[in-house]
Amino acid sequence: MLTESEVSRSWARLFKDDSFSTEAFDSAENLLNELRPESPLRHRLLNELEELKKMHASRVEA
Repeated sequence: MLTESEVSRSWARLFKDDSFSTEAFDSAENLLNELRPESPLRHRLLNELEELKKMHASRVEA
């Protein structure tokens, strides 16, 4: 299990270049699974991931 700090750093690297790919989304979900279910960071990143997926979908449709 990773620490919240490690997950935060990895998360930032995944999306630092606005690289929205299936692999990035899969990696992000794997990072979320490393956090405790009650973790505030997990909830925040889960919401962020949903927003990123929406942004990616709107770019693909455009």
